[in-house]
Amino acid sequence: MPIEELILNAIQGNIVYLLLAVLFVVLVLKAVRIVSQSEQHVIERFGRLHSVLGPGINMIIPFLDRVAHKISILERQLPTASQDAITRDNVLVQIDTSVFYRITEPEKTVYRIRDVDSAISTTVAGIVRAEIGKMDLDEVQANRTALMTTFKKLVEVAVDDWGIEVTRAEILDVNLDAATRAAMMQQLNAERARRAQVTEAEGSKRAVELGADAELYASEQSAKARKVLADAEAYATAAVATAITEHGIEAAQYQVALKQVEALTALGTSNGSQTVIVPASAMDAFGDAFKLLKGRL
Repeated sequence: MPIEELILNAIQGNIVYLLLAVLFVVLVLKAVRIVSQSEQHVIERFGRLHSVLGPGINMIIPFLDRVAHKISILERQLPTASQDAITRDNVLVQIDTSVFYRITEPEKTVYRIRDVDSAISTTVAGIVRAEIGKMDLDEVQANRTALMTTFKKLVEVAVDDWGIEVTRAEILDVNLDAATRAAMMQQLNAERARRAQVTEAEGSKRAVELGADAELYASEQSAKARKVLADAEAYATAAVATAITEHGIEAAQYQVALKQVEALTALGTSNGSQTVIVPASAMDAFGDAFKLLKGRL
């Protein structure tokens, strides 16, 4: 019997088994689902949510279960958006925002919102308008870090029911129109001029205080010097008085003679050529003084 007939007879006799084998292979291929590390698959059974498949090898029931959605769980970034807002003091500003997020619960996301990026962008715009409207322009400029923290928390709360985690929410810039920028620059220049005047005034005040302190110190030192001289004069006077009391008028004449001699000595040792004309009566007095001094010595 030819080999072709043998093969045909074998197939005809085992056709049922072959069909079962093929069906088994198909079922296995349909039942096995391999999910990549960056995805999660949402499974529906009879049109209803049944389960969510994570990364790796998963099994489903063929023909009953189907992969309805393949969701990426990688971090995503919304396009940078510019949002107009009005501050509490009625200044129009343009806020540039950036939001990063990722889907953590696909079963919530796919059945609650259709366009994730659009939904988050709309939410962010509303939050920016509301928060900027509670603050004056100066507060917006000065409290950027606190504003970003509040902004991120509010966005997180808003999108939590959608199975979305906000990883970063930032306010990139606060832009002003040309007129507002010019007004702020004028105000800034005025403030700088005011601070310069205050600094100059404080410097002048300090200089006056230092001058007054110097004058006070000089006065104190002069007063101390005068007091020392006065004490010395008082001591000398007391000494002369004591000498007169103890030794009579000659002690007083001696002191006068001593002063005269000291005056002549100082005059003679001074710089320059000098001619001193002394009255005759003064010369007699000097003679008496020299006699007294000679007698003392």
